[in-house]
Amino acid sequence: MLALANKIAIVTGASSGIGRATARLFAEEGARVIVAARRRAELDALVAEIADADGTAVALAGDVRDEAYAKALVDLAVEKFGGLDIAFNNAGAVGPMGPISDLSLEGWRETLDTNLTSAFLGAKYQVPAMIERGGGSLIFTSTFVGNTVGMPGMTSYAASKAGLIGLTQVLAAEYGPKGVRVNALLPGGTDTPAATFKTPESQAFVENLHALKRVATPVEIARSALYLASDASSFTTGTALLADGGVSINRT
Repeated sequence: MLALANKIAIVTGASSGIGRATARLFAEEGARVIVAARRRAELDALVAEIADADGTAVALAGDVRDEAYAKALVDLAVEKFGGLDIAFNNAGAVGPMGPISDLSLEGWRETLDTNLTSAFLGAKYQVPAMIERGGGSLIFTSTFVGNTVGMPGMTSYAASKAGLIGLTQVLAAEYGPKGVRVNALLPGGTDTPAATFKTPESQAFVENLHALKRVATPVEIARSALYLASDASSFTTGTALLADGGVSINRT
C-alpha cells in the first residue's frame, strides 16, 4: 500500500534540493502533486520526471511571498484534483549573512517574507481546503539554527525559521479539532544547491558539526517529510521534528 495513495499535495521550493526530492517521493508514494517554485523550466522538468515514473504532478511557477500565488496553488489543487490533503511549505532562503550591525532592514524583511510570511500565506489558504477534506497534514521546513543551535551571522534566518515553530504550535492547537495536523521539520546540513558550504574546507567543517560526521542527502530529509505527511504520523502534531544528523547534541 502506497503511503500517500489518493492524497493531494502541494510542495513549495520544488525546483531543487529538499523540495524536489520530496515532490518526487510524494508522487512515488501515490500523491498527486502540485509543484511550486519561481523557476518554470525546472518545475516542468520535474513534472516530466514524475510522469516518466508513472506519477502525477502539475506545476505552477510563482513567488511564495505573493498572496495571490498562495491562493492560486490551492485553487489549482482543488480544480485539478479535487482538494488538498498535504502541504509541504518548504521554500526558503538563508538571506544576508553577517553581523547584525551590517544587516539592512531590507535584507531582514526579505528573509522574513521568504521564510515566515510565505508560510503564513500558504497556511491561510491551505488549512480551509484541508478542512473541506476532513483534515490533512501541514508541514513547514524550519531548521535547528535558532532552535537548538545559535550560528553567528544568521540573525534573520534564525529568527524567521524559529518563528515557524511558533506558527506550527498555534495552528496545531487551533485546527487539531478539525483534523488538521501541523508540524515543523528541522533538517541538519543538507547537500543542496543552496547549501552555505561552497568549498571542501567549509563542507568538512559543517560535516564535523554533526554526530554522524556527514550532511544529509535531500532524499533523507524527504523521507522525514513523508513520515509527517502520511498516516504513519497520525498522532503527531505541533512538533519540531529534528532530522539533523545529531548536530543539535554533538560536541565533538
